[in-house]
Amino acid sequence: MPLKLDVMLSDSVVTAAERARALEGCGVDGVFTFENSHDPFFPLVAAAPACSLDLMTNVAIAFPRSPMHLAHAAYDLHLLSEGRFRLGLGSQVKAHIENRYGSRWGRPVERMREWVLATRTILDSWQDGTRLKFEGEYTRHTLMTPAFNPGPNPHGKPKVLVGALGPRMNRMAAEVADGVLVMPFNSARHMRERTRPAIADGLAASGRTRADFEVTAEVIVGVGRDERELEAAKAIRYLLSFYGSTPSYKAVLDVEGMGDLQPELNALSKQGRWAEMPGLIDDAAMNTLAVHGTPAECAAEIVARYGDCDRVCAYFPHYNAPDDLIAEFAAALRDAGR
Repeated sequence: MPLKLDVMLSDSVVTAAERARALEGCGVDGVFTFENSHDPFFPLVAAAPACSLDLMTNVAIAFPRSPMHLAHAAYDLHLLSEGRFRLGLGSQVKAHIENRYGSRWGRPVERMREWVLATRTILDSWQDGTRLKFEGEYTRHTLMTPAFNPGPNPHGKPKVLVGALGPRMNRMAAEVADGVLVMPFNSARHMRERTRPAIADGLAASGRTRADFEVTAEVIVGVGRDERELEAAKAIRYLLSFYGSTPSYKAVLDVEGMGDLQPELNALSKQGRWAEMPGLIDDAAMNTLAVHGTPAECAAEIVARYGDCDRVCAYFPHYNAPDDLIAEFAAALRDAGR
């Protein structure tokens, strides 16, 4: 069965509806937003009535938001989209949680576990009419009066997914969430040796099977049809160098024998030498951590690495992939997955 393809929606609420219609015309299956310079939910509100695509936050940062806020946003977007919304949650890192959001950080895997369970408990309460009772170490929800209860959603409950990279977060997601979003700074070997075994462990702990769980691979894609487009697509090195400078992503580089690259990139970032960082990502690193090539080549490589997943989120960062190129890539991915 072909992988379903999600691509990024405009993060502007002003252009989201028009962009969703255009991307639907490209033959993609869904669109996602992420926590960047705008709220991740508002563009999806604009897009929901304008298209028939699947919609997802990828990701909304969980800890600054109450699970009650997340449940309300997910319920309403699922209602507005007639059952096409999935709530993707992410943890971010300590500096951003504490210094940008002014929220609390600590034990992110354990805290994310509670945010997922609490959000799902709230949604269950509304859907099934059960008494709301969630009492955790980090969050507590025990009050739901009729005035604040939206009642059952006619489209059922939206799925709650977790953005994950390390084995512990993947294992936790597979134990308590509806799916996982495997973060895009990744490689075939890291997926094979770290991610898949962790997911299998989490599913076993929960008594579920792979059929009960949605796995979405996120991939940085540099796609082009000719020499000019392929050269422009090498701008994906900018995002790879940014991710690679972050200590939490060193584990991926270590698996590939490129661990020494992380402190070099990190040192440049601390010196503000951002423009020099992509130069440290050579072709070998680029093709290991991302995919680069023609639509057919990129599609074949994605299927080879992630063909056992349910969906793929394709990022086209730092270069302008025109819609006709996105359409060719979408068609190539469908063909490669057959």
